[in-house]
Parts: sequence; C-alpha cells; structure tokens
Amino acid sequence: MPEGSESACPMDDLGRLRAELATANQRLAEAYRMASLGRLVTGIVHEMNTPLAAILSNNAVMQRGLETLQRLLAEPAGVGEAERLRAAGILEQLHSLTAVDKTACERISSVIPGLKAFARVEEAELRKADLNCILKSTLTLVRSEFRARVIFEAELAAVPEMECYPQSLYQVFLNLLVNAAQAIEGQGKVAVRTVLEGDWVCASVADTGRGIRPEDRPKIFTPGFTTKPVGVGSGLGLSICRQIVVDRHGGRIEFESEAGAGATFRVWLPIRQTGETRSTSQEL
Repeated sequence: MPEGSESACPMDDLGRLRAELATANQRLAEAYRMASLGRLVTGIVHEMNTPLAAILSNNAVMQRGLETLQRLLAEPAGVGEAERLRAAGILEQLHSLTAVDKTACERISSVIPGLKAFARVEEAELRKADLNCILKSTLTLVRSEFRARVIFEAELAAVPEMECYPQSLYQVFLNLLVNAAQAIEGQGKVAVRTVLEGDWVCASVADTGRGIRPEDRPKIFTPGFTTKPVGVGSGLGLSICRQIVVDRHGGRIEFESEAGAGATFRVWLPIRQTGETRSTSQEL
C-alpha cells in the first residue's frame, strides 16, 4: 500500500459523508418546501376558483347580451327609440361585466407568479433578486389560505437587488408567514416590513398571536422541536430557515416575543455575498 494512503482514506470518507449529508439536507429542504406549498393548496384553489366562476358566469351573460344586440341591429325597420334605449342598457351592463372580469383576471394573475416561483427548481448559482418581490409573491399565497381571519399588512422600503438563492428565501418567508398566521387564534394581524441598513436588508414578520413561552425560546431553532399539535407542525420549518439564512446566505435570524403578545422574527441578509459565504453555500 502506498505511503500515506491509510491516512487519506478517512479524509476521503469524511468528504463523502459531508457530500451525502449536504445532499440529504438539500432534499429535506426541497421536500419540506413542497409540503409547505401543498398545505396551502386548498386556499390557493379557492383564490383562483372564485374569480374563475365569476368570469364564466359573466361570459354567459355577455354572450346573451351580444346576441340581443345582434338581433336589434338586424331589425329590418331599423332601430327605434325603445330599441336604442335597450341597446344602451345592454352595452352599459357589458362594460360593467368586463370591469369585473378584469379584476378577476388580476386576482388570478397575482397568484400565478408565486406558484411558478415555488415550483421552480433551486439554482446552484447565486443570482440577483428583489427581496420585496419575493415577499409579495409569498404573501399572496399565504393570504389566500388565511384571509378569512388574518389581516396581512406590508410596509416594504425601497431596497436594492441582492445576491441570493431566491428559491431558498421563498421557503424562509413561507415558513415564517405560515407560522405567524397559525400562531393567531381567531382574528389577528401579520405585518411584514423591510428596511435597508447599510449593506444589509432586514425583513421582519410580526404577528399578534399567542407568542412564545420563555421555556421554549432556547429550542425554537432546534430541528424537530415544535409547539404545534401532531399533524400540524413537523419542527423543521424554523431550523431550515436558520440554515438557509445563516449557513447559506451569511445572514442572521432573530426573534423577540412575549407570551400572549405575539412574536416578531427578523431576517438580516447581506446585499452582496462574500467569498467565504459563496464557498460555504456550495457545500450545502
């Protein structure tokens, strides 16, 4: 056996194990991302089905109105005063229906970018993205599930595009927003805010929910820890958030809370990634 081969084997095994662990973590995060989106499917379907039903209903009314106009215009004796007034009424109704359809189409269109973003495979390379756009798309999806009892507010400052892995950040804010909404019993509010401070962007998610008990705070980012009922929480959401923010982006994630008085999570992200963060991210 060549000299040094015995000492090289453990290092080779360590590198292989690290690569396998990184792959497993990536697959776990991807599975959790799709599972999170799956839990919102009912609300998303409703968000799209309601305007679609309105469009279909309006289309039937518009078709009948156009047929009536066609018959009036085809009268051999021409259009009298009564027919003219009837045609004017039909045209006014058609204009009203087209305005409703426009709003319905905009409502559907607002959901599609978020769905496309979450369905996209994570890219291996850093790219520039607008954090506010990520937050808006995520808010649209989460709002569709909780709009009946939670008011979502957004105060987004002008921030520059940042170097990041966008798909990962979608996962972070989906987790934080869903957690915030689920922490609210009955009616409540979730406020999202971004601020620019030097070379960093801070995005905060604050809720008016039940808050985090003092004894639970040290364990809040621990994998597998959850205060949610069985079947509701897996205990992976916040640990994945921490991994994405801290390990993959060189940022930090903090929270403050009082039991019964809600919680605020703050995510700090650098606008530009350092060489050290780039090399670390490639290993994850």
